[in-house]
Amino acid sequence: MPSTASPRRFGPGCVVNSPLSIAALAGREVALWGWGREGRAAHRALRARLPAQALTLFCAESEAEDARATGDDLLAVRVRADADALSAFDVVIKSPGISAYLPDALAATERGARFIGGTALWFAEHADAHTFCVTGTKGKSTTTALLAHLLRAGGHRTALCGNIGLPLLELLDPVDPPQFWAIELSSYQTRDVAVSGVRPEIAVATNVFPEHLDWHGGEARYVEDKLALFTVAAPRIAILNGADPRLSALDLPCSDVRLFGVPHAWHLRGETVYRGDLAVFDTAHLPLPGLHNRGNLCAVLAAIEAAGLDAVALAPHAAGFRPLPHRLQTLGARAGVVYVNDSISTTPHASLAALSCFRDQPVALLVGGHDRGLDWRDFADAMRMDAPLAVIVMGQNGPRIHALLSPIAAEAGFRLGAAHDLEDAMAQAREALKGEGVILLSPGAPSFGAYRDYTERGRHFATLAGFDSASISAIPGLGIA
Repeated sequence: MPSTASPRRFGPGCVVNSPLSIAALAGREVALWGWGREGRAAHRALRARLPAQALTLFCAESEAEDARATGDDLLAVRVRADADALSAFDVVIKSPGISAYLPDALAATERGARFIGGTALWFAEHADAHTFCVTGTKGKSTTTALLAHLLRAGGHRTALCGNIGLPLLELLDPVDPPQFWAIELSSYQTRDVAVSGVRPEIAVATNVFPEHLDWHGGEARYVEDKLALFTVAAPRIAILNGADPRLSALDLPCSDVRLFGVPHAWHLRGETVYRGDLAVFDTAHLPLPGLHNRGNLCAVLAAIEAAGLDAVALAPHAAGFRPLPHRLQTLGARAGVVYVNDSISTTPHASLAALSCFRDQPVALLVGGHDRGLDWRDFADAMRMDAPLAVIVMGQNGPRIHALLSPIAAEAGFRLGAAHDLEDAMAQAREALKGEGVILLSPGAPSFGAYRDYTERGRHFATLAGFDSASISAIPGLGIA
């Protein structure tokens, strides 16, 4: 197994492990775990660099036929990944969606197997790349895409990739490399950067609050894994939301820390972006719904400035940004009702942020989905003060949300409904609005069980509303441009 015992020091007390390159895997026992887009990208990357390397793939039964269809005679496909099977390998390259805290993975780790992701391999191969790593519980996709948009507007060839929809390993060896890399990282990937042994040049965090608790096994470990991008990976420059108590309290002696969202830095006053006391840009007409999204522009401008570029000059180019699908996406109107697709909303906090964008309109809010045990009491308390016209619950956690809201609905004056599925929820929403208002899909929960992912849920919402589902889902700007 490649050695990981040669740390590199970047300053007093700042230690990062040496990178594990793809070449260092040669001749080792190596497995892939997962055959989604990340798994397929890892297979292609290893095969390109190590054509004679024997590999084993652990995947679902439904994926095995597709994996065998690659024609790779040196790829053994197995459908059972237990501790005994996994521990036979020196290195297991795991897809992000598979939790690192599964009992079989933990047991195999104790026996000496090392689990990494494609993100770690990419960083090990690009130690000198000019990287902007963006994470956060919410807002990271829009922030990353907006960052790439402004960099390109300034004439800089930029890659938009990562968790946003293009695995890093699909860009392992670009023919014409970009000047900058705008990389979105989920909480499943941030620790991968930390263990890669490569310092990000600039790392950005929008916010941190409970999410993905089932994958991480609890809030404390989620926060620890998310913040490992800063506390362990030791970025040269850390861009943090000063209004977020967890982020503003971080002690990062190995990084140049720069805040946004506070009066002395890039921040919003009303709808205007300020840099300190300098009014820079009026965001009122930006294609970014909600002040939380416009606050992300402050994060972007702080990151651009940290790279030594003229953020003030680039700020007005935000007016040309194309919003991402499934994120407060206005699909259009049908029979007097406006349909808004915020399917990516997977926390109650995100649902409240979405609802705040439509305070002056009658709204029927659709919430509920896969139950990960998140606390909806703050959501219920918010309904006491500022409720929409109707709240329709659905999905696995629908009954739990309904039980919280039932004692509140009559007093707060909103209609509360319980739906069997999304189609039923939309029918109840139309009835509540009576031909005027907004149907807002902002579930505050994942889609698992009823749908493969939030994209499929958003497309179904669009179809039920009478829109072309295929045309709403493309993410603009992916790749290198």
